[in-house]
Amino acid sequence: MPVFTHNGCNLYYEEHGQGAPVLLVHGLGSSTRDWELQIPVLSQYFRVIAFDVRGHGQSSKPRERYSIKGFADDTAALIEHLNLPCVHLVGISMGGMIGFQLAVDHQHLLKSLCIVNSTPEVRARHWGDRLEIAKRWTLARLLSLNTLAKALGKLLFPKPEQTLLRQKMEERWPQNDKRAYLSSLDAIIGWSVRERLRLITCPTLVVAADHDYTPVALKQTYVDEMQNARLLVIEDSRHATPLDQPEHFNRSLLAFLSEVEQTANPADKD
Repeated sequence: MPVFTHNGCNLYYEEHGQGAPVLLVHGLGSSTRDWELQIPVLSQYFRVIAFDVRGHGQSSKPRERYSIKGFADDTAALIEHLNLPCVHLVGISMGGMIGFQLAVDHQHLLKSLCIVNSTPEVRARHWGDRLEIAKRWTLARLLSLNTLAKALGKLLFPKPEQTLLRQKMEERWPQNDKRAYLSSLDAIIGWSVRERLRLITCPTLVVAADHDYTPVALKQTYVDEMQNARLLVIEDSRHATPLDQPEHFNRSLLAFLSEVEQTANPADKD
């Protein structure tokens, strides 16, 4: 099992394919397994690296306070451990937050950034925000992982034809370490790099599901604050876009990555 150690934590990773490196970063309570519909496609054209964030999957789950900055430092350490050139980073939800943090702290490690159903901040700006954050924080502590898995499965995959996706959610989510899961949730709440978005200059694709937790308009707002970003809206999708709309997502991601590669290597056009 490929692992490397950083700041006292063994971090699991896996590699597939050859070519320019694409690094996949999963979300809260997830793991490399949730990229199962992307890895076979991307690895036909790129060297794909996926890893389990500290406290998740097959990585260690140290009893400590987690932070998005700490997760980003782990990600930077993995890139340096593998001696990778600049990577295309694809992050969903919490993985997108890690991508934002990496971009403002270690932009020299990135060739491009793809942010999926995420945000550059999780701060309460209104009473409604405070109530929603407090509700999520409280329910995460009161409910079992099994109960959370069933609720999330119904929320993310409500269609009859999405039964298999719901079943995977109900099977995988309870495998989380509850303490590590809560520590990761705590790392998200109050985090922000919103004021530093202008520092990000690498090509950035922001993917927004039309039925994500936050409206498309809010994502457009932060896209407009970035120097080199664009917004892509994927219809009939919820928070887990790479799973509920894999063909559209994969096709759009490959087009973006190919465009960046062609721009970075203009001789390849000949």
